[in-house]
Amino acid sequence: MESLGEALRRLPIMEQAKDSERVAEQVLKDPLVAKLRDRYPGLEETVLRTNLNRLYQMAKEYRNCKECPGLARCPNDMQGHYTGITCSEQNGRWQIIDEKTPCSKWTSHQQQLQIQRRITSFYIDEAVFGASYDETEMQDSDANRESAVNRVLHYVHTTRTEGLQKQGLYLMGDFGTGKTYMAGYLLQKLAKEGYSGVIVYMPEFVEDAKALMLEPQKLKETLKLMKETDLLVFDDIGAENLSPWVRDHVLGAILNYRMNRKPTFYTSNHDLDALEKHFSFTHKEGEEMHKGQRLMDRVRPFVDVVHVRGRNHRGG
Repeated sequence: MESLGEALRRLPIMEQAKDSERVAEQVLKDPLVAKLRDRYPGLEETVLRTNLNRLYQMAKEYRNCKECPGLARCPNDMQGHYTGITCSEQNGRWQIIDEKTPCSKWTSHQQQLQIQRRITSFYIDEAVFGASYDETEMQDSDANRESAVNRVLHYVHTTRTEGLQKQGLYLMGDFGTGKTYMAGYLLQKLAKEGYSGVIVYMPEFVEDAKALMLEPQKLKETLKLMKETDLLVFDDIGAENLSPWVRDHVLGAILNYRMNRKPTFYTSNHDLDALEKHFSFTHKEGEEMHKGQRLMDRVRPFVDVVHVRGRNHRGG
């Protein structure tokens, strides 16, 4: 951004002195400078004139912010910041101090980056947890799911006030009723409180997990992340095509580690009994009821079931 001195240097030499005084008068009469003088009545004009460049910068960047073109096109010297002015008197002499102050858009952008750093997604559109969630809209858009939304809001409030819970939620409902959206809301709000999170779209994760057998180090790192994250969401569980190895050595290992330690969340079209039947059958081994029950022993006692009712909101 151009400073006062740079702007004047572009003028012909004969006009510089004349325009310098004219610009100086404009700066000194600027409403922001007038407010500064009201706040610090002892400020002498000589001090203001000595710091014209700082005052010019403050006024120009303030006007830029009033007509903000958006963070990506910020015209100020430092993106997302404006020049603020403070004054102090030391040994009878006034000093004018300028500092770069972050604007609300920059602060919001940084908060969003912090959230994204705390949340890892596997095969989930990052917009799910980057969205600007509106609790009122979540409730009012479909009265049938108000009870489910309230349960999620209550869970977030409880975690904020009491700390990380051991019990998770099992969001169960038909297609398109907003289960993943609610899980994303929960992750986003608790990421703002400093909790880490992972959300996994199960049908695609299970297919890739089979390939990870050939990459033991990557598999180990993935399992470690899912075991140790504060909040883990298995999205659309029950829609995956399980193999015995993924069921027993991947999913089973993760849940065995997390139970009684950290909460795990699920979204599903199945109720818990149907999920147990799903876990009990693989195309390779057929039906193995005891293995399905063993896995459900790591799910059922550690979730509160939330029925997500309502119409299908997908596609508009």
